[in-house]
Amino acid sequence: MKIQFGMTIRLLAAIGVAVGGMLPGAASQAQTFPSKPVHLIVPNAPGGAIDIMARLFEQHLRGIWTQPVVVEYKPGAGTALGTEYVGRSTPDGHTVGLVVTSHVINPSIRKLPFDTVKDFSGVTMTAVSEILISATPSFEANNIAELIALAKKRPGKLSYASPGSGSSMHFAGELLKQEARIDILHVPFKGSGPAYPEVMAGRIQLLIDPLFSSMPYINGGKLKPIAITGPKRAASAPAIPTVAETVPGFSVMSIFGVVVPSATPRDVVNKLNGDFVKVLRLPEVRKRMSELALEPVGNTPEQFDALIRSEIDKWAKVVKAAGIKND
Repeated sequence: MKIQFGMTIRLLAAIGVAVGGMLPGAASQAQTFPSKPVHLIVPNAPGGAIDIMARLFEQHLRGIWTQPVVVEYKPGAGTALGTEYVGRSTPDGHTVGLVVTSHVINPSIRKLPFDTVKDFSGVTMTAVSEILISATPSFEANNIAELIALAKKRPGKLSYASPGSGSSMHFAGELLKQEARIDILHVPFKGSGPAYPEVMAGRIQLLIDPLFSSMPYINGGKLKPIAITGPKRAASAPAIPTVAETVPGFSVMSIFGVVVPSATPRDVVNKLNGDFVKVLRLPEVRKRMSELALEPVGNTPEQFDALIRSEIDKWAKVVKAAGIKND
């Protein structure tokens, strides 16, 4: 009888939990989300791909949520300032952070007021974009194999420009140096704008910058392409080979994503994921992103969290091997 009584108690308890979960007061927070305006935090100054994506999300999410969506710019400290703001916000999904590649690079090169893994939950990786290694037209090398051979013949004599220390373009160059065992000087600029004239004039031989930004100069004959740094050829420039075709396994792409404070309820994280992915699947959004050479992703929160961890580990090894310090 005791066994039967115990089984009865457990059965009643289980029923009670099930019924309690269906009571109006126990409704999941995702069912009422959002209950007020949602703020999308951009960690860069206005302009650029992440800003354009923020505006696309703003436009379409307000229709899905029937709540205002506010884009706020909080640039500074290599995007860490905006990310810190998100981390300190109320973890209810109403403050959402847009992040870029620096989100996974920063832990290795600067002291942060937060833990990138423990203090944030990934919502989804929204997109990836290609990076291009290009050169002044008169440069002797025409592909990555010739570039590596030339760099080994003239160690320390070649240089490459990037839009700044700690950028994904900078790290693509450093990873190439390590994987190909070559010595090339890094010349960082404050943004890629001032780097182009230096490379086109031949004062710096190479430039590593987003494919989208470089293509007008390639098409105009002012620069010549050497290689794409991603794992496969770009759909928008299929004639340009990848570094990986010469250096197997090489892969560097700029990533874009969405994060929230880690204490955000999981059902709200999943709700955000579903809504952001819904926007990424819209034909007009995909068309606009394609114009910017952005490839929509829209993976799960768990997949994005796993990618963040693996990318942090990857770049930490590059930083240690290269002795990189934040300039």
